[in-house]
Amino acid sequence: MCGIVALLDLNEGSESARALALRLVKALRHRGPDWSGMWADGQAVLAHERLAIVDPATGDQPLVDAESGVVLAANAEIYNHLTLRAQLSESFRFQTRSDCEAIIAAYLRYGAKLVEHLDGMFGFVLYSPRERRYLIARDRIGIIPLYYGYDAAGRMLVASELKALAPACVSIKEFPPGHVYDSLQREFVRYYAPAWEVFDRCQFARADRLVLRRALEDSVRSHMMSDVPYGVLLSGGLDSSLVAAIAARTLVRRDAPGLRRLHSFSIGLEGSPDLRAARLAADALGSEHHAFHFTVEQGIDALSDVIYALETYDLTTVRASTPMYLMARRIKAMGFKMVLSGEGADELFGGYLYFHNAPDERAFHDESVRKVKRLHLFDCLRANKSMAAWGVEVRVPFLDHHFVDVAMSLDPAAKMCGRGRIEKRILREAFSDALPSAILWRQKEQFSDGVGYGWIDSLKAYAERVVPDAAFAAAAERFPVNTPDTKEGYLYRSLFDAHFPHADAALCVPSGRSLACSTPEALAWQGNQGTLADPSGRAARGVHADAY
Repeated sequence: MCGIVALLDLNEGSESARALALRLVKALRHRGPDWSGMWADGQAVLAHERLAIVDPATGDQPLVDAESGVVLAANAEIYNHLTLRAQLSESFRFQTRSDCEAIIAAYLRYGAKLVEHLDGMFGFVLYSPRERRYLIARDRIGIIPLYYGYDAAGRMLVASELKALAPACVSIKEFPPGHVYDSLQREFVRYYAPAWEVFDRCQFARADRLVLRRALEDSVRSHMMSDVPYGVLLSGGLDSSLVAAIAARTLVRRDAPGLRRLHSFSIGLEGSPDLRAARLAADALGSEHHAFHFTVEQGIDALSDVIYALETYDLTTVRASTPMYLMARRIKAMGFKMVLSGEGADELFGGYLYFHNAPDERAFHDESVRKVKRLHLFDCLRANKSMAAWGVEVRVPFLDHHFVDVAMSLDPAAKMCGRGRIEKRILREAFSDALPSAILWRQKEQFSDGVGYGWIDSLKAYAERVVPDAAFAAAAERFPVNTPDTKEGYLYRSLFDAHFPHADAALCVPSGRSLACSTPEALAWQGNQGTLADPSGRAARGVHADAY
């Protein structure tokens, strides 16, 4: 991870703007504790806080091309940068080994269409002083967070996190995933609009398990690009275990920096389901496993810090982010700067337990599309910011856009669950030889449940104790936008408001009721259960724990 701040459309001397950028970017130093960089002229200021993963020696940013003068500040991992180097080296003189330098080379060849040639996760600002042109872009799924806003003078500001914009902007919005903003056109252009988004437009592929397997293996291997030691997050669920299994096998054939074998990490309350399953998976894969414990009290003590780091008050995100945030600190203390994780599989394959109630193939697919398109508001935000809070980068191979396109183009009939059919069956069958049976066929546990069932129960009980009845009764007066409907939600919203009183901050957080992580639109599947909506997987009565 890295942190970026850009001040654009200045039309003035750069000294005061440079001082402002320096003050704002300090709020992002947790994302990039290794080095700080700044570039400025009278039109723009680009600031960067670096976490050095690829090319630690010469990859400091902002990157400046000596010939064209193009400047780049990026929070990015470009997994196909070697391919781009080979394609563009005749017309571009590379000065570093940084994967991000390929962004500049691609811009000089393709202009604003450069994003179509990038494989990876990214949020960046690229500025050409000669053209007085800047581009802002975010990856297709929204793995990397990015926000923009305007100050009182109408200048545009861009940053990796909300907290860097709030002190200077009068308006703030999330930069939309899969879009590029070109200052010459003054408009947001969507560059990622896959056919699978529309059920009637998609030519669904037959369920070829070998194609699916190879696509995931290719993605995991590409995501292992690193010049520093790294590991995997291993909950003992199917998704993280598959990523770990592929990585472990790949390491046997690679000379990985600082690694003799794969390191894996898990966290939970004492006796949690995830800790037991993660140990079983780690033993089978031969990883050097590190199991961390936390207590309910430690989690509750961290809530305010977690909400500040995550910039959300969403119920399920806060529940799941807290143990992940605590784990990130332990991972960083052990000297690791990057981890692979299994986010995204449940959205792609209908892995959440409420998918058992999908009435038909179209409803199943449409809900999966909604989940994938909203990942940037939930799981991507959680994984990225929980880890980045302590200077650890998280990579998510399931969300490589090539794999996403393969998974989302599968015939939804092959992905449907229910009536005794376990969720993500096709994925399990594709890797039938990769994991112990107890892991391969383990039922879905949402992370906030798997760390220990007492965690969510304790959060609810704590909120009941500390939120006065009178305050909760007046919730709509205090929070007219996205009014919380439980005391737990009220608690998180209150902590959020203390950190982010900016009028637009609350609007950057999603709202709507959920049952077992469903979208609000899918509540109709649940029948009477929809009136008892809670995002915990245990809310899916008749499915959780005894479905099979």
